[in-house]
Amino acid sequence: MSGNLPVLPKLMIDEAVKAALLEDWGRAGDITSQATIPATATARAVIAARKPGVVSGIALAEAAFVITDPALAVEAVKADGDRLAPGDVVMRIEGPARGLLSAERVALNYLGHLSGIASATARFADLIAHTRARIACTRKTTPGLRAFEKFAVRCGGGSNHRFGLDDAILIKDNHIAVAGGVTEAIEAAKSFAGHLVKIEVEVDTLDQLREALACAPDVIMLDNMGPDQLKKAVGIAQGRAILEASGGIEADTVKAVAESGIDLISSGWITHSAPVLDLGLDIEMG
Repeated sequence: MSGNLPVLPKLMIDEAVKAALLEDWGRAGDITSQATIPATATARAVIAARKPGVVSGIALAEAAFVITDPALAVEAVKADGDRLAPGDVVMRIEGPARGLLSAERVALNYLGHLSGIASATARFADLIAHTRARIACTRKTTPGLRAFEKFAVRCGGGSNHRFGLDDAILIKDNHIAVAGGVTEAIEAAKSFAGHLVKIEVEVDTLDQLREALACAPDVIMLDNMGPDQLKKAVGIAQGRAILEASGGIEADTVKAVAESGIDLISSGWITHSAPVLDLGLDIEMG
C-alpha cells in the first residue's frame, strides 16, 4: 500500500510537529520528566495497536521523537497504510528517557488521529470494494491538519477531493442561487477556468442534473439523493460526466449508495468524525 501513497514534505511535517511540541511543553518543558527521571537515564519503548485498524502518521510520530531529542533512535516497524491487529508493534524507540516521554503524547496524538481516519476510510472502502465507486474525502477537515488528514484518507484506500478553494471549481447551491441558475453558473465557470481546471456542479434534483449535463461539466455532485434516485441519475447521465454522491454518507449507507452505479462517494464523516485508533506507548523493562 505504501508504494502508492504521496510523500509528505519533511518541511511540512517538521513545522507542524514543532508547533505541537511547543504547545505541549508550554513555558518550562516537561517538568514531570525533569523532576522524576535523571538526565542520564535511557529507556526502550514500543508503540503498539490496542485495536484493529490501518496505520497512518508514521513520519509525524517519528519526527516528534527526533525533534525532541536527536539522540533517540526510532524504528518504524509498520508503514503507512498497513493493517493492524491488536498487539501489533508499530514503532520502537530507544534513547534518552526524558526526551522519549516528552514526545510521547504528540507522537500518539498524530498517530491515533490519522490512523483513525485511515481506519474509517478503509472500512468504507471495504464495504464498496465490489462496486466501481471510490470513497473520497472533503474539505471538512481540522484547521491546520488538512494535508495530513487527506494523506490518512489515502492510507485507508480512499481518494482525495480538492485540497482547497483554488485547485478546482465546485459550484454549490449557494453559488447557483447567486449566479441565477445552473446553466448560468456553469457557463460563467467555463469562461473563467483555465484548461487544466476541472469544473464540478452540485445538483439537488434530476431536472437540475439534466440541465447540468447539457452544459457538459467535468463532474456532477448529486446532493442528498437516495439509492433509487441515484440509480435514475446514472441512467440519465449515461457516462457523460463523472457522478459523485454526497450527503449523509456513513457506514450504514455507503454500500447502497455505491451499488447505484455512482463513480465517486464523498464523505466528510471519515475526516471530521472518525474515532481515534487506540494506540499506546509502553516502556520495555529489562
